[in-house]
Amino acid sequence: MQDRIGEIRDQLLLAAKEMYERGLVASVWGNLSARVPDTGLIVVTPSGMDYRTLRAEDLVVVDLETGQVTEGKRKPTSELHMHLAILRARADVNGVMHTHSVYASACSAAHREIPPIVEDLAQVVGGSVSVARYALPGTPELGAAAVKALNKKGAVLLANHGVVGVGHDIMEALRVCTIVEKGAQIYVIAKMIGTPVLLSHEDVEYLRSTYKDHYGQNK
Repeated sequence: MQDRIGEIRDQLLLAAKEMYERGLVASVWGNLSARVPDTGLIVVTPSGMDYRTLRAEDLVVVDLETGQVTEGKRKPTSELHMHLAILRARADVNGVMHTHSVYASACSAAHREIPPIVEDLAQVVGGSVSVARYALPGTPELGAAAVKALNKKGAVLLANHGVVGVGHDIMEALRVCTIVEKGAQIYVIAKMIGTPVLLSHEDVEYLRSTYKDHYGQNK
């Protein structure tokens, strides 16, 4: 089990530093979690620590069912409730990333969903990036709102807050958050130019299914 926990810690650390380097968060904000396969455990980032100096041993192991810390000396992320809620609700999800990227957060502040206007967004999300109802950060209510608005999609906007992306592992969650931010930028710019044209429902379904079933080297 320790080997599996160590492997997930290493993956989460890599994703956390890449998230910071890509500018998806500022300072110490944002948080990540990843499921440890076949253990009932998850690994989460600690609360309020600098990503530039973060180490694998700073990451916290939590029991998915009870929400109790089982390993680690640090205090877990303040958004633990939300990570637990998503991972409990979505058996297909093994990685969760929460970011505060600028354009996507602007959409969340306007309570404006990001529609599927470009193909990569449709592929990784499976439709519009919906806006969850507002709830205070760090509360079970925020977790419940995120789960409801996320449904079976790959990402959700947290009203007046930021973005959550999910994936089959934490690196896919990073990919999702990156594409959501790019999609938000394109959406805002397209509205300045004219009226964004949405992809059809049928095209979105096709793009999503081909991404899930065929994209990448292991499918």
